[in-house]
Amino acid sequence: MSRSVLQPSQQKLAEKLTILNDRGVGMLTRLYNIKKVRTGRRGRGGGGGPGQGRRDAPRPNAESRRLSCWLAGRPGAERSHFPAPSGQIRPARRGACGDPKAKPSYLIDKNLESAVKFIVRKFPAVETRNNNQQLAQLQKEKSEILKNLALYYFTFVDVMEFKDHVCELLNTIDVCQVFFDITVNFDLTKNYLDLIITYTTLMILLSRIEERKAIIGLYNYAHEMTHGASDREYPRLGQMIVDYENPLKKMMEEFVPHSKSLSDALISLQMVYPRRNLSADQWRNAQLLSLISAPIGFILCHGILNTDATALNLWKLALQSSSCLSLFRDEVFHIHKAAEDLFVNIRGYNKRINDIRECKEAAVSHAGSMHRERRKFLRSALKELATVLSDQPGLLGPKALFVFMALSFARDEIIWLLRHADNMPKKSADDFIDKHIAELIFYMEELRAHVRKYGPVMQRYYVQYLSGFDAVVLNELVQNLSVCPEDESIIMSSFVNTMTSLSVKQVEDGEVFDFRGMRLDWFRLQAYTSVSKASLSLSDHRELGKMMNTIIFHTKMVDSLVEMLVETSDLSIFWYVVIFFKSEFEIFIMQSFYSRAFEKMFQQCLELPSQSRYSIAFPLLCTHFMSCTHELCPEERHHIGDRSLSLCNMFLDEMAKQARNLITDICTEQCTLSDQLLPKHCAKTISQAVNKKSKKQTGKKGEPEREKPGVESMRKNRLVVTNLDKLHTALSELCFSINYVPNMVVWEHTFTPREYLTSHLEIRFTKSIVGMTMYNQATQEIAKPSELLTSKLVVENVDVLTQMRTSFDKPDQMAALFKRLSSVDSVLKRMTIIGVILSFRSLAQEALRDVLSYHIPFLVSSIEDFKDHIPRETDMKVAMNVYELSSAAGLPCEIDPALVVALSSQKSENISPEEEYKIACLLMVFVAVSLPTLASNVMSQYSPAIEGHCNNIHCLAKAINQIAAALFTIHKGSIEDRLKEFLALASSSLLKIGQETDKTTTRNRESVYLLLDMIVQESPFLTMDLLESCFPYVLLRNAYHAVYKQSVTSSA
Repeated sequence: MSRSVLQPSQQKLAEKLTILNDRGVGMLTRLYNIKKVRTGRRGRGGGGGPGQGRRDAPRPNAESRRLSCWLAGRPGAERSHFPAPSGQIRPARRGACGDPKAKPSYLIDKNLESAVKFIVRKFPAVETRNNNQQLAQLQKEKSEILKNLALYYFTFVDVMEFKDHVCELLNTIDVCQVFFDITVNFDLTKNYLDLIITYTTLMILLSRIEERKAIIGLYNYAHEMTHGASDREYPRLGQMIVDYENPLKKMMEEFVPHSKSLSDALISLQMVYPRRNLSADQWRNAQLLSLISAPIGFILCHGILNTDATALNLWKLALQSSSCLSLFRDEVFHIHKAAEDLFVNIRGYNKRINDIRECKEAAVSHAGSMHRERRKFLRSALKELATVLSDQPGLLGPKALFVFMALSFARDEIIWLLRHADNMPKKSADDFIDKHIAELIFYMEELRAHVRKYGPVMQRYYVQYLSGFDAVVLNELVQNLSVCPEDESIIMSSFVNTMTSLSVKQVEDGEVFDFRGMRLDWFRLQAYTSVSKASLSLSDHRELGKMMNTIIFHTKMVDSLVEMLVETSDLSIFWYVVIFFKSEFEIFIMQSFYSRAFEKMFQQCLELPSQSRYSIAFPLLCTHFMSCTHELCPEERHHIGDRSLSLCNMFLDEMAKQARNLITDICTEQCTLSDQLLPKHCAKTISQAVNKKSKKQTGKKGEPEREKPGVESMRKNRLVVTNLDKLHTALSELCFSINYVPNMVVWEHTFTPREYLTSHLEIRFTKSIVGMTMYNQATQEIAKPSELLTSKLVVENVDVLTQMRTSFDKPDQMAALFKRLSSVDSVLKRMTIIGVILSFRSLAQEALRDVLSYHIPFLVSSIEDFKDHIPRETDMKVAMNVYELSSAAGLPCEIDPALVVALSSQKSENISPEEEYKIACLLMVFVAVSLPTLASNVMSQYSPAIEGHCNNIHCLAKAINQIAAALFTIHKGSIEDRLKEFLALASSSLLKIGQETDKTTTRNRESVYLLLDMIVQESPFLTMDLLESCFPYVLLRNAYHAVYKQSVTSSA
């Protein structure tokens, strides 16, 4: 290669590593989805759109240029121009992954089965011209095959082109003799290792797609039949598929020329990787960095295992800590078996095979317990850290590294458990079942919340750190460089100037910081100064590299906190992945093991009372899931988003149900305790006392003495807990979880946890009310208040009541007429029951009004204002519409629209309207003249403590007012006049009992007097002045005084 080609600035190593790593993740996402679609239940494939089988010319497009400018951190920056034509990376095509309409049906069609088998058997050299008989069935389908398999075929072509670009870049790195050390040129080394792992994973995942040969072969056959020649990429693509049947073996050969660079990068992990694999007791000295799993890397350059003790120790350490590695999402790689299968065919590797077997035994025996202790340690460590930071958030600045270390360690341990729980031969199953995993996730979420909440605090700290310390130290290091070429000097000076210009005022003004350009420039500078014979060699100035790595971390604390949280604590691995399989008759849903494990962990969390307070961690994890999507596979975004929403909804719903059930159980327990105080339960206690007094021996010897009510409240020590205590504790823990966050956003949808609980309580309360209203399942009706008025009691007494209506000022005649009335008690009982039902309904409406006023205050206030300003002359139909609206909002109305509707349905066709109006008037007369009989009832006593009568006759006030308003609205009478008539009759009747001398008749006279005051207070149509004209107020005052005095006497 010419000297000009070796110029590091022309090779753009940093740009290519960045683009290829991102592209590699996108390609992994597409292959993963193809594999999941192909291995799942298949439906009839739909057709792709026009042009899906064509390939675009390999030239940079607008998307490529945007990506390039983004990498530069400055729009249109010259340094970020896309690589020259020799190193072009064509944007990957989209659409092959996860699309229900893109799944081919040809592989399961029985008519095409023999043709598909023939193509697979002869792959890649399929003779299409001489095998017309075997392939004849495909002739009719060639256009459909070409259209429907294009997305799959060109995804495999994209993999091949990605491989070409990677191989070209690795060769360039080898030619440039790039120096790698994770502690010096962190970004360069990390991106280099990430690219190798991504590339290796991609080729392994490709080899796991069982029907890749059939897809590629079918497409090429259709192409040849249509265009008369094979696709131009087919020969290379077919050969690649064959070469990578055993991907690791092929890549071991492929990486022979790259072993020097790869081994140097891996060995530089010796200061990092071992510290992440210490026991829990030694973990306080660990580092944050989370890189790759060493086993795969050393397999690709296995020769160094025989020559370098450090490499061998690193490799063994990795093999001892894990039994399987994550390839991508839930795809795992069993490293011990793969390594042993590869080394068994290499001469002189018996010792390495023994090492593998020993490490496997160690992993099986000790890894589970070691990781269990780590998780136990992390739970306490994260709890302590979260508690301290919640009290002193200012510590987030200087202790940010500890926060991200803690998140990284916890994330790695959770992922390790998920990966191994179903993929490791277990000697102790308990090591792989962690019932406290929710607690660890909860404290991770709490730390993440602290970082998001106090981001400005961290920004303020690190802006001052960058401008006041980092800039000064870096400037001194640059000034002390013996050699510093002009380009490197310009870049370093720009770093110092950028940091020096920072100020706290920028944070206070809410300015958006963006150091991506600076970080990319440092990445480029690492590439320039890490090649062989560089004018400024970073390997000779390690302090400069370490200082810049620290500065880069500080810049991320200012502008990339969210990205850092994703990098160190993303747990989207819990979701991989939901794909919909659609056919003419049904839809199948497939999800991975981790998603099912996620739901199982949640159920275990709810079942364990000590862990239920951490259950909110599971809905919060649903906010992570969208971070696993990639722009090169947009189709899966909707599937993952929908599933994220359904999972979050399910978790919150289950939490609310659990809380509702606990509340119900507490109510049941309280009822049980209350029932113990019923008089019937004291009979046995009285009997025992009497027998003990008379020295009679009853019952069997040794019979335990019955516990008295209230014994559960007698505690000998704090360790004694009752069932009610346990229920209250469980409820408080769950309510803590439900109220932990006011809301959460999942895929642009906002969830409010406490609303779930409110909804379930409302439904449960409604069911209780329905149960008390005697709901009839057959007729789907409840007992209506109007049904209690359907008797003919008024009709039976119509003549007497008519005379009493006009004789209320004649006491002697009224007394004689009253004796002729029948069913007086029945009328009062029915009216009391109606009053109880209406009062209960009023309480329910009041609760509804409170809830609606909290949720929709402006709408409720508008409805209330509308109701309060109805003119008296308004047509009744219009007024009733307003009342219906108001009643639906829980507002009390002068006329109850529901009662009007119910009473209207009771009209009889055999009675004229005039007669019905007369009966309605006489009903009010009947009730008014019957009130004095209540005074003789011992249960009619008024209780000031409950502000009501013991037999609920205080509910008559509501019944009388609402029934009168409803009846005379229906019959178009004057409500006010009829209630005045009622008040006159009732006052006259009650004044009469004031002259009675029989103590039995006047037993609760004062308590019944209070009914008049209650009726007037409840009525919007009556006034106290009107009452004063009918019934002396001094009697009411004396009545109140008497009942309160009697109450005090009874209590004493």
